[in-house]
Amino acid sequence: MTQKRPQKGDYAEYFEKYIALVPSGDFLELLKEQEKDLLGTLSPLTEEQGDFRYAPEKWSIKEVIGHINDAERIFSYRLLRIARGDQTPLPSFEQDPYIKAGNFAARTLKDLLEEFSLIRESTIGLVRSMDDAAWLRRGVASQREITATAIAFIIAGHVQHHRNVLEERYLSARAHA
Repeated sequence: MTQKRPQKGDYAEYFEKYIALVPSGDFLELLKEQEKDLLGTLSPLTEEQGDFRYAPEKWSIKEVIGHINDAERIFSYRLLRIARGDQTPLPSFEQDPYIKAGNFAARTLKDLLEEFSLIRESTIGLVRSMDDAAWLRRGVASQREITATAIAFIIAGHVQHHRNVLEERYLSARAHA
């Protein structure tokens, strides 16, 4: 399923950094490949490595995964509501309180990665169910108008953003430690 890219004006400017990371091609395949890539990269890490922070006050690898999981759930919920034509404005969310309340340090890396896989499979099911009209629907999230297409691209771009951060700041720093 090749999905047409969202256009400027289909989303708040803030989200451009995520949308720009999404390559052209089969969107469902991209979602599946991201899942395999993230699991393949992080599954070999030990629990101790999952607690790694590249700097004081930065999230641990487990907290990054917890954040990815929370954000994908929230973005998928927004996608569902808007794709189904719900015009109720959807609130924004602040990530830091979610990290604090998530208690990700008490969970295993394996558990967090399994959770990501389940959430991603659910997202894929939702995306697969959308017809042409659903992709074009507009709604309001975080006080800004947004299309269902833009939300789907934000989901993929958000994971890619954090995948890049993990590679550049966590996994490379850990290799040099």
